[in-house]
Amino acid sequence: MLFPSFNDLKDFLELKYSEFNTPQYIESDPIQVPHQFSENNNIEIAAFLTAIITWGRRSMIIPKAFEFMHLMGNQPYEFVLQASENEIRSIEKFQYRTFMGLDAVSFIRALRKLYGDHGGLYTIFEKEYKATGDIKQTLSRFRKIFLEYDFPYRSLKHLANVDSGSAAKRLNMFLRWMVRKDDRGVDFGLWTKISPADLMIPLDIHAGNVARKLGILSRKQSDWKAVEEVTSYLRKLDPEDPVKYDFALFGLGVFEKF
Repeated sequence: MLFPSFNDLKDFLELKYSEFNTPQYIESDPIQVPHQFSENNNIEIAAFLTAIITWGRRSMIIPKAFEFMHLMGNQPYEFVLQASENEIRSIEKFQYRTFMGLDAVSFIRALRKLYGDHGGLYTIFEKEYKATGDIKQTLSRFRKIFLEYDFPYRSLKHLANVDSGSAAKRLNMFLRWMVRKDDRGVDFGLWTKISPADLMIPLDIHAGNVARKLGILSRKQSDWKAVEEVTSYLRKLDPEDPVKYDFALFGLGVFEKF
């Protein structure tokens, strides 16, 4: 579906962005899980762990993410820093699709090291972004630091590797949640030292298919090059906040079966 002009497409995506970026969106999206918290450290850890398991049907993702929080006593920051060895092992009962208990424990242990040795998620992302000004390089460096913990091989697949061409949909979504800020109340906007202008689109199958139908993605694979292609076009529409159109692309694909 090609629009007669650039402005027609921009008007259409602006309309859909406004339609979907509302508080009602939270009720059907995994972002509702971190929204149950008010303290920043709880929000970012809940958001990170929720994003890591966000693939498949949202009707399955959301209750499993809430279960993950429940296993941590609904205090994810305190749990990551202070849980006993027995409490950490209790996480082994968690399972969502191929994300098993061993993977959950591995992520908790890696987060503990990250907060203990590097100051936490925001500190790492802000530091690496400040050094490079580039989200891909920031994600690459974050992965290396996260894996400093003796991470089991089987768990590596759950943390996207942009250096191997992954679209890193879940990590880009996590960054959208943490960085974007507007008056709609969906994204948190807690990480103020990372510019929304530099974020990359969280490209999943829905957003990718819609982007192709709209003529803003020619690449067949949904990989990092596709992320760059779509985001580059979206920056022409809004240089300061290109990934706001994630609401439009995703909403068109999921809610309107565009």
